[in-house]
Amino acid sequence: MNAHELNLLHFLHVIAALILAAFTFFAFAAAPETRRRVIVITGVASLVILLTGIRMWQGVLKFEPAGWVIVKLVCWLGLSALSGIAYRKRDKVNLLMAIVLGLATVAVGMVYYRPF
Repeated sequence: MNAHELNLLHFLHVIAALILAAFTFFAFAAAPETRRRVIVITGVASLVILLTGIRMWQGVLKFEPAGWVIVKLVCWLGLSALSGIAYRKRDKVNLLMAIVLGLATVAVGMVYYRPF
């Protein structure tokens, strides 16, 4: 993998993660009529995160098993599910927002510290 491809993948990965987080927070306060549009946008962002993440894992680590990658996959799965849950669980908004922040913090921490 060359540097240009890696930089582009990293850029797309981060932008998609920001879009996913932003629209997930939007879902906590949005009107029910926006549900379909928000679910589509977060779904596309989630797919971009998954595909770019797997490609970077393959290109940089050659699919070597790494614990921090598994943790990031679990965080991605949780973040992907929360935008749909946000429309159904309006009474638990504060807890769900704390979960989003926690998952995002753990995912970013795994990238920079790679503890295992």
